[in-house]
Amino acid sequence: MSLLSRKESDKKKSKRPKNPDDYLLALDIGTEFVKALIAKKSKSGIHIVGVGKAHEAPTNIFAGAISDIQGVVKTCEEALYKAEQMAGVRAKEVVIGIAGELIKGNTASIKYRRSEATKPITEEEMGHIIKKVQQKTGERARREVAVETNNPDVEVRLINSALVSLRIDGYKVANPIGFKGKEVVVQIYTAFAPLVHISAIERVCDELQLDLVTVAVEPFAVCRACLGDNLDSNFSGIVMDVGGGTTDIAIVDDGGVEGTKMFSIGGRSFTNQIAHRLGLSFEDAEKLKLLADSPNMKPEVRHKFDQAIARNLEVWQSGVELALEEFDQVETMPSQILLCGGGASLAEIPETLATGDWYKDLPFSRRPVVSLIDPNDVSGIINDTDRELDHTFVTAMGLLRVGIDTLIGTDNGSSFRAKLARLLRN
Repeated sequence: MSLLSRKESDKKKSKRPKNPDDYLLALDIGTEFVKALIAKKSKSGIHIVGVGKAHEAPTNIFAGAISDIQGVVKTCEEALYKAEQMAGVRAKEVVIGIAGELIKGNTASIKYRRSEATKPITEEEMGHIIKKVQQKTGERARREVAVETNNPDVEVRLINSALVSLRIDGYKVANPIGFKGKEVVVQIYTAFAPLVHISAIERVCDELQLDLVTVAVEPFAVCRACLGDNLDSNFSGIVMDVGGGTTDIAIVDDGGVEGTKMFSIGGRSFTNQIAHRLGLSFEDAEKLKLLADSPNMKPEVRHKFDQAIARNLEVWQSGVELALEEFDQVETMPSQILLCGGGASLAEIPETLATGDWYKDLPFSRRPVVSLIDPNDVSGIINDTDRELDHTFVTAMGLLRVGIDTLIGTDNGSSFRAKLARLLRN
């Protein structure tokens, strides 16, 4: 679907909403699919009014990052057209997800001793504290990416930042403005991405004639979907977004994002293993994978298929263990694991997490409970379409939430939420 044909289709629409600025677009650009959600912003919540999905070409995405800009633009056009046809409107503002092993998301803590303990904390002082944390974590991210890419001059950019916890003289507070005290301890989650990845996304937006609101780390977006609009949420859990090319993991503890980790094994690696084991093309192997539960599969095919899945599952499970080991600041892992993404549709993935002994060498107090995220349980986001959404759309729903958070930060509101959003904006 070309950009020109999208414009021509707009002219044929008999009804257009009067305020297209009230709409927000989420683009989940994955390895296998692009998913588009158009939502109307209102006081009652975020209302999804348009849904689109298009299959990605094999060479468009590599390890979670865009490798063919024009190819991605073409796939986005197809998904956008479907969403716009359903919604009857074209949203101008967009939030886009980003993933990949070079995305660095960590929670850092900083102790700040105030020179005047009897003076109330101001918004300007909090801004100074937050900036110090962001600078500290930014340098750490740059060093990590420099080592992994063997490029000492690599540039990284802050893409997401969220308050995890804040204590004044040991006392936990939700809103520090106006409090007095000597020592302020702030924990902030920050995520950085290489500039080359961000610039590719910005180019896609330019080609699609969209206004980029923000770029969001996808596991962070899924966390925001789980947390919803409740600023006092005490939700704790391990969130895993199993996509086509990557598995993205985030840990949330008592409503705060502890960090995000990613590794380059997803649904596509299972397909490749099936193709190799059975001597099939990638396309035929993918079709066979989707028929994994079929009772009509021949016994000899079933045997080789199960061997391929088991072999790759072992490697994937090792990736999960290694990623969770990197959360060394987490004393006890949350007891629930929530899955989303197309790769999680393979029944063996939730099954091995729920029944295997992989968790015993990690700081779990007991065997974790594993489940798929139900989009109907995502607070504050309402599906007003007749299209039933499943766990594969949760990431896109989370992107809508991050987009709303960011737009709040651009307003001149006087609420602490608006002030905090402004302080955390990159």
